[in-house]
Amino acid sequence: MSATRAVFVKTLTDQRRGLIGWGTGVGGTVLLMSAMWPSFSDIDFDALLDQYPKGLMEVFNVADMSTPIGFLNAEVFSLMLPIMFVVYAIGRGARLIGAEEEDGTMEVLATTPITRRALLVGKAGGLVTGVAALGAVLWACTILSSLLFGLNIGLLDSLNGVVATTLLGIEFGLISLAAGAATGRRGLAVGIASGLAGASYVLYVAGQLLDSLKPYRKLSPFYQAISGGPLAPSLPMMVAVMPVVGLALFAASIPVFDRRDLLL
Repeated sequence: MSATRAVFVKTLTDQRRGLIGWGTGVGGTVLLMSAMWPSFSDIDFDALLDQYPKGLMEVFNVADMSTPIGFLNAEVFSLMLPIMFVVYAIGRGARLIGAEEEDGTMEVLATTPITRRALLVGKAGGLVTGVAALGAVLWACTILSSLLFGLNIGLLDSLNGVVATTLLGIEFGLISLAAGAATGRRGLAVGIASGLAGASYVLYVAGQLLDSLKPYRKLSPFYQAISGGPLAPSLPMMVAVMPVVGLALFAASIPVFDRRDLLL
């Protein structure tokens, strides 16, 4: 077994309990909110939202709450699920290098024949696979909810929503991992990635509300993930920006990690 693959397998094994817990939370959220749809389906949302500010309707995707897809987009796919994926990915990414250095276990790995590049790539692969596994749980529960509660959500619509949400988590997870690799500090990695996530969400909201910021809202990963639905028949091309940015920042951290003294 190659060094990278060994690190990859170990990284996945270490996060299995966390994935079970987060998967339960994600699945439970989707099932619970889907179960509420029959109670909301008879409400005249058009009249209810008639006086709702247009900007806020765009931020929270409430313009089409009269359909099952619109309801789930507004209730879970526009805020709750993106936050859950981002929080999981940031926390996990920061732990992979930063926490191990703080705990002293990285010193042991540094004395083995495994190259730092292989170590970092293996951990990144495990992180991405873990977030993707959480996305698979989300897709399965979305399909199950559609069948149980008669939501009639198509497989492609649900897949597109899951892909957009998963890519959002992967981007910030890789940013967190890169920050941990560059600094060796878990708290700093969490702070950097969380600060960027918070700033990007503020840009997304402000860009929907203020005309002067609308040209810049496309720079926000939240806009890239949410604006297309995210439950929708197709994905906007800009969702590809999220993994590209995450991978670019991760790649930039590799030479920094190679040069750092891990034995201090």
